[in-house]
Amino acid sequence: MATKYVYFFGGGKADGKANSTDLLGGKGANLAEMARMGVPVPPGFTIIADVCNIYFQSNSSYPREVTLQVEENLAKLEQVIGARFGDEENPLLLSVRSGARVSMPGMMDTVLNVGLNEASVAALVRKTTNERFVYDAYRRFVEMYGNVVMGVEDTVLDEILRKARERRPGMELAIEDLKELSSKLRAAANAASGRDFPTDPMEQLWAAISAVFESWNNPRAIAYREIGKISHHWGTAVTVQAMVFGNMGDDSGTGVVFSRNPATGERELIGEFLLNAQGEDIVAGTRTPQPISELKRLLPPCYEELVDVSRRLERHFKDMQDIEFTIQNGRLWILQTRAGKRTAHASIKIAMDLLRERLIAGTEAFLRITPNEVEQVLHPIIDPSERREVIAKGLPASPGAASGRVIFDPDEVVELAGKNGDYILVREQTSADDIRGISAAAGVLTTRGGITSHAAVVARGMGRCCIVGCSSIDVDLEKEEFVIGNRIINKGDLITLDGSTGEVFLGKLSTASAKPSNEFKELMVWTDLVKGMGVMANADNPQDAKLARDFGAEGIGLCRTEHMFFQLDRIDHFREAILADETEERRQALQKLLGFQRSDFREIFKEMEGLPVTIRLLDPPLHEFFPLPHAEDELRALAKRLGISFRRLKEKMQTFNEFNPMLGHRGCRLGITHPEIYEMQVRAIMEAAYELMKKGSTVYPEIMLPFVSTLGGLKLLKKLVADTCEQVGKEMEVTESNYHLGVMIELPRAALIANELAELVDFFSFGTNDLTQTTYGFSRDDFGTFFPTYLDKGMLSNDPFIYLDQTGVGELVKIGLERGKRAKPSLKVGICGEHGGNPESIKFFHQIGLDYVSCSPYRVPVARFAASQAALEAKTNSSADTPGVG
Repeated sequence: MATKYVYFFGGGKADGKANSTDLLGGKGANLAEMARMGVPVPPGFTIIADVCNIYFQSNSSYPREVTLQVEENLAKLEQVIGARFGDEENPLLLSVRSGARVSMPGMMDTVLNVGLNEASVAALVRKTTNERFVYDAYRRFVEMYGNVVMGVEDTVLDEILRKARERRPGMELAIEDLKELSSKLRAAANAASGRDFPTDPMEQLWAAISAVFESWNNPRAIAYREIGKISHHWGTAVTVQAMVFGNMGDDSGTGVVFSRNPATGERELIGEFLLNAQGEDIVAGTRTPQPISELKRLLPPCYEELVDVSRRLERHFKDMQDIEFTIQNGRLWILQTRAGKRTAHASIKIAMDLLRERLIAGTEAFLRITPNEVEQVLHPIIDPSERREVIAKGLPASPGAASGRVIFDPDEVVELAGKNGDYILVREQTSADDIRGISAAAGVLTTRGGITSHAAVVARGMGRCCIVGCSSIDVDLEKEEFVIGNRIINKGDLITLDGSTGEVFLGKLSTASAKPSNEFKELMVWTDLVKGMGVMANADNPQDAKLARDFGAEGIGLCRTEHMFFQLDRIDHFREAILADETEERRQALQKLLGFQRSDFREIFKEMEGLPVTIRLLDPPLHEFFPLPHAEDELRALAKRLGISFRRLKEKMQTFNEFNPMLGHRGCRLGITHPEIYEMQVRAIMEAAYELMKKGSTVYPEIMLPFVSTLGGLKLLKKLVADTCEQVGKEMEVTESNYHLGVMIELPRAALIANELAELVDFFSFGTNDLTQTTYGFSRDDFGTFFPTYLDKGMLSNDPFIYLDQTGVGELVKIGLERGKRAKPSLKVGICGEHGGNPESIKFFHQIGLDYVSCSPYRVPVARFAASQAALEAKTNSSADTPGVG
């Protein structure tokens, strides 16, 4: 049986249907479905997407069977319409449009009015007695065909049109103007292509079809697919339709409507139209469209029919519809329908409303909403109506929008915070010392670093808008300016960041605040009823703990104690402890920090009463607690404050220098070489916990040891923790010891010996940031310098610091989980790396059976939702695979 390459639709019948999107593309499949429904669609046929690939594989040619099927379906179309393509008395004109299996609006090309030449123009003038309409249609055809098929540049076309309109400012072009304009456009097409503008209708048709196939590989379409992770191998279908005209007079027009408001989700018909126009007039913006409500006054029967059709289409397709229509001489035609693009707020409302209206089931409503949409509703966004100028683009590290004045010094941001507006901290890169500046800033922009760099991780945890790796800007800290191209942005200039897109804008743009709707709140209630995994938060202070709990966190999965040391009233005490030569001297310095730590933990425990709080003991290398070696003025000031000589400070700091500090003297190694640091921290944790317990509070402290890689090291530190907890219990007269001990699995060896480690602890938490570094051998801070090459060459498909590498890092997590649980079935196992907030990674963690994920407070709702979707999908797939179920 011959392969069917071409599918016809029209006259109440169609070869295809709505579920044929892989073959016919979304546009072709929906046109076929509408034809079956009896919706007024101009008849036509669709060439399947497979032909696009055949075309490219066959050196831009078509198999004989394809050309024969096109000719057969063209003859069928002529019969339905009662006109003939290329006829000099009653000509049929065609539109040629693209249509991929997923919507790619504006990415590919369209050619309208195919079939026009001098003979058919004359025939249409005689038939319609509307000379102006005919020559306007011809002008449009020559312009579009010249651009799409013959390669005339947009700038050339725009200049020709501009000069024509300058001759009649504010007036319609006369018929003679249109004739002259068409002649000039043809000449431009001839010059661009080196050949004469074709007059043979069949030549025009096949060239238009080929041009639409070619547009599958134009730069904007390729970029759109890469951004949307759409396969380059799908190809596009091509739909050829009989033309209908909205530019035949004041009883004709064209427009676009949505069956619900795409911005708010409200159930109302919303859209725009133009009388006496074709579709590209709305897109071009040369005329101001009218709101669709005006159509009710101007053409009431057409408006009522449009309302009825939109309701029918929404009920049939069970989703909000984006509908393109044309009115020709008072008759409504539907050119396209598709699921409408919508804001995150609208997406949630529409899904929940369709559920209430019983158009869709609960599972379908849940799966229609994306985790990204859940995240978007929680962050401020730039007002879509704002005019904007993009000056640079980096990596979108933390979503939301922020406007403020440019400041380069984090300390100055702290001083200025709350005075005369907001500030954007601009740095080459940030360090742990900048944490206060990041906290005080409205947003952060760095020229270096990746999505998991310091600035990105800290900003996400604080809910700050952040863009990193914006390498196109050159920061000059001395001059307090940054340069982008030939533009200089000075300290104090206003800029706006869009942390969702990575775009930097000049000036201050208005933002819309996040106000979760009732539908969102209802959705999150459902979320917790469905999900299987627990969702905890990474939080280092009481404010973040409260925020996490408000967002629905079930505890703290990672409290990073090093962040507590960087406050001004503490950092020098810790530096004094690090610089001490004798143990007793170090203990005395640490004693000054004990009260601070105890107070921090007490306030966090209060916020999380009744929920577990996992506290990671000190992890980073010691050099991070000091100013950079070249910052001599800061070092001299520090030496003076600590009462030691500048020379001794420099000598001591040299001992902290390491060739690879991220694999050096850090984590549990600090606790082994300087046990008094961990003793102080454990004491602070347990004193805070016991104090609250004695007052009747329910507290669940969990102590986590970082960077463990040997059984001997774990045994040593377990004893240190146990002895300290026992001592504190005796001092405070508490007999019940309720803490849990765990390890952070960040090294491949730890995952491989998980069965041995499990016997000594109560829980594992996989630190997938460092586990990714140590598995790949990638430094996450330097990864951005070569990652684009890996991406371009197809060596990596995604950033492994954002999307978990399931075959490598994921396999280590799976091994560690299985071996740990086998040795100790009661072992609690979770993950606290950046992947804990990534929806795709969460799905993997659900599949392998982790007990919980932990992420920044602002990503808790996203993680909850992603965990519930993972559970629903697993249940749905399980039902589908079970005979007799579903």
